[in-house]
Amino acid sequence: MNNLKVGLISLGCDKNRVDSEIILSNVKRKYTLVENLELADIIIVNTCGFIEAAKQESIDTILQASNYKEKFNCRLLVVTGCLAQRYGKELMSLLPEIDVMLGVNDYDKLNESIEKCIENKSDKIYNCGYSDSNINEGKRILTTPFYRAYLRIAEGCDNCCTYCIIPKIRGKYRSRSMESLIEECNALALQGVKEIILIAQDTTRYGIDLYGKKMLPELIRKISEISGIEWIRLLYCYPEDITHELIDEIASNDKVCNYIDIPLQHISDDILKLMGRKGRKADIIKLIDELREKIREISIRTTIIVGFPGETESNFQELKDFIKLMKFENMGVFKYSREEGTPAFTMKDQVPEEIKSAREGELMLFQQQIVETAGKAKIGNVYKVLVEGRKNDLWYGRNYTMAPDIDGLVYIKSRKDLQIGTMVYVKITDSIEYDLLGVVCDEFSE
Repeated sequence: MNNLKVGLISLGCDKNRVDSEIILSNVKRKYTLVENLELADIIIVNTCGFIEAAKQESIDTILQASNYKEKFNCRLLVVTGCLAQRYGKELMSLLPEIDVMLGVNDYDKLNESIEKCIENKSDKIYNCGYSDSNINEGKRILTTPFYRAYLRIAEGCDNCCTYCIIPKIRGKYRSRSMESLIEECNALALQGVKEIILIAQDTTRYGIDLYGKKMLPELIRKISEISGIEWIRLLYCYPEDITHELIDEIASNDKVCNYIDIPLQHISDDILKLMGRKGRKADIIKLIDELREKIREISIRTTIIVGFPGETESNFQELKDFIKLMKFENMGVFKYSREEGTPAFTMKDQVPEEIKSAREGELMLFQQQIVETAGKAKIGNVYKVLVEGRKNDLWYGRNYTMAPDIDGLVYIKSRKDLQIGTMVYVKITDSIEYDLLGVVCDEFSE
């Protein structure tokens, strides 16, 4: 059985990616990992079940993976993750191609479940237990480039936004111990990781359950003391939980990127209230003003939901005016997805799909214009850039304003070969939509 080969498909967010990396480490103890699914005896699909588009992608991927049973070596199809946790036996019944199904709290049962299923041949295995205490942590096999890694500092969520199913899938908010996080960061640094990206459903609440207070600033300070770590990046910071202490830490700590991801979702107080969000417009504007005042050249990313039930033309106009005023450096816009099991599912005044799509397109057009104008203003600036690869004659990487996979890139002209995973200084010479173009500084004669 130890000769069996396992391939994994990971879908969804970076938090799900961490689960996949833990799964890979667990599986490797007993089986051989392969990237080519045609060689795999066992295929694991780690699914996402957050919104309709993600659910459909997960189902399509499961069906595609099941084809490997007929065409190639696959003997066993394993489904894990949020879709499995959310729909459980219903999904297993609808998709008989699935042999083993495990929820988000049962990855430690993976090897045992695979072994049982193979030994019993016809019996299917199902484990999707709900938990408010389990935290997936432990050794990981990184699926990111060697120089960066996500660090999930907490599991679950207590915010209970009316559009979101995550608390029912992932359970209540529970922080990892600071000791375990520092130990993991030390191990990552020894592997060559330079950029640590802090993630959770809500990073700003870190420590509130374990230590009785928000401990994110202290965690950041301890990580910044680790040799080899050069960048610390913050994602998923809820606006109402961003403290003055956190702002001061970002401003004063040279290892913390002057970058923050704040999922605002909307700005109209009426809609924020319907969404179950705690923050309000006046507080949000005050926070953004403080961030920009205290943190030099901070880059703020946000996400916006359009078409939430009850969103009127007046609410949408208020949102447009806000975005024009704030000029966020990076912004994602998503159409509201009506999810069963959430309070918003039964709300009145559901917005038609065509209106959602029109509003999404309108906001993204505004944002593209904002980013293009900001990009032109960066011409002549010099940035430290983390080199990530080469495409044709240009190298590419990211500066502090760019989170991987969601923001733009810096394309680099260099007469010399650059080393992937190193930092170089780049002078910006042009911008193209969301990306920047520059030249390595030592090629200039000042």
